[in-house]
Amino acid sequence: MESGSWHVEKRDTSRDEPFRDVDNVPVTGCLSIVVLGASGDLAKKKTFPALYNLFRQGFLPPDEVHIFGYARTKISDDELRNRIRGYLINEKSASSENSENLRKFLQLVKYVSGSYDSEEGFRLLDKEISKQELSKNTVEGSSRRLFYLALPPSVYPSVCRMIRHFCTNKSNLGGWTRIVVEKPFGKDLESAEQLSAQIGELFEEPQIYRIDHYLGKELVQNMLVLRFANRFFLPLWNRDNIDNIQIVFREDFGTEGRGGYFDEYGIIRDIIQNHLLQVLCLVAMEKPVSLKPEHIRDEKVKVLQSVLPINDDDVVLGQYEGYRDDPTVPDNSNTPTFATVILRINNERWEGVPFILKAGKALDSRKADIRVQFKDVPGDIFKCKKQGRNEFVIRLQPSEAMYMKLTVKKPGLEMLTIQSELDLSYRQRYQGVTIPEAYERLILDTVRGDQQHFVRRDELRAAWEIFTPLLHRIDGGEMKPAPYKPGSRGPAAADELLEKAGYVQTHGYIWIPPTL
Repeated sequence: MESGSWHVEKRDTSRDEPFRDVDNVPVTGCLSIVVLGASGDLAKKKTFPALYNLFRQGFLPPDEVHIFGYARTKISDDELRNRIRGYLINEKSASSENSENLRKFLQLVKYVSGSYDSEEGFRLLDKEISKQELSKNTVEGSSRRLFYLALPPSVYPSVCRMIRHFCTNKSNLGGWTRIVVEKPFGKDLESAEQLSAQIGELFEEPQIYRIDHYLGKELVQNMLVLRFANRFFLPLWNRDNIDNIQIVFREDFGTEGRGGYFDEYGIIRDIIQNHLLQVLCLVAMEKPVSLKPEHIRDEKVKVLQSVLPINDDDVVLGQYEGYRDDPTVPDNSNTPTFATVILRINNERWEGVPFILKAGKALDSRKADIRVQFKDVPGDIFKCKKQGRNEFVIRLQPSEAMYMKLTVKKPGLEMLTIQSELDLSYRQRYQGVTIPEAYERLILDTVRGDQQHFVRRDELRAAWEIFTPLLHRIDGGEMKPAPYKPGSRGPAAADELLEKAGYVQTHGYIWIPPTL
């Protein structure tokens, strides 16, 4: 698949066709994928299942690929296989074909035990990788080595140092070494820059893949196609027609045993500064010169650099009642579990349009969406303003959909208006099509060398420059979160802020996902 494709195709393994990278160049040599932190939750629940699904679809051919788990826990190959087995297949998908796929996949998985700052452990890992490469008759220097760091950021520098000194290709004959690092990429601008510098001393930027799984979501990946491949959006997508844009992430549960971890970061660092800000870039960016990764990332950086400093009056923080009851959370915690932040972009296209980023836990629903609200119709002869404005909504999860809220005539003899929608619901429109998990798509991109959906260093710096002053004011206790009840919409002040920003809520209209 060439760079710029927007869906995952099943690879035709019946053809004798070499794997190709992002530039459509055939690649040879063994592919070794190393999951560091293999015994942790992220590896078991996300990384290994994504690798299995790629294998099952033919994207990781068994004659090319070996998968290694690395962690401190002293277990055998079979013990690791047994630990991850239950996450790879469930009762619904159990069949003789799937069982055979699972058996073949697990045979590719091997385990190496060692500490994350131990020369001995990484020398042993390199020895095991090299042994498998030799078994595939791979010429030294032509092999491909991908290291996935499913680890806390605190150990990134030591792990990267060990990989760089003991596990990289010893010569360059078309092979490569790449590392994938998970968020959080630091806690503020200073710590992020320090982390970037430490990793940057060891690896070149094209070798570093900072993964934000939101960029792998189907509807997020659709943003560029929607905006730049459809003529009717082009003249509307600007301050002359759009009143405000909301990007929302809501969860209907609390920290669920992760209170200690969450309290260290809070909802802005956990969701808004990365996931929602990445979505904002795709909504607001100008058309790139091409679909080459660097051209797309250049435009995202320009958006971030145009964001004005955040005004305290444009922020509402909340903390749900009962959050501090978690024994791992300090009794005097000032950490927000809810935040609404208005960002303003100072450029020709978006001046005066508020971008409302909202995220919260323990709310009344679970969803993530982008809501583009258009301005009122001038000269409203139907007197239907109270019913609500036109909106274009992109529902990221669950029940992926895109729909346009329109005013139409209510069926009947009277000339009455009502709100309805033009609806593209994926589950109904694309029956039988499995939407890939974000991690599947992004891991495949790392193998292909496509950095389009990964965060570049200058992009990361620009994102932290926006939020670091606000975060320091919160950390210093200058801004306090308001309490809100679990299962509510969040603090009442958040709705007041939306109204102040110009958002007009639709009354009496509820979008209902179509049923099959």
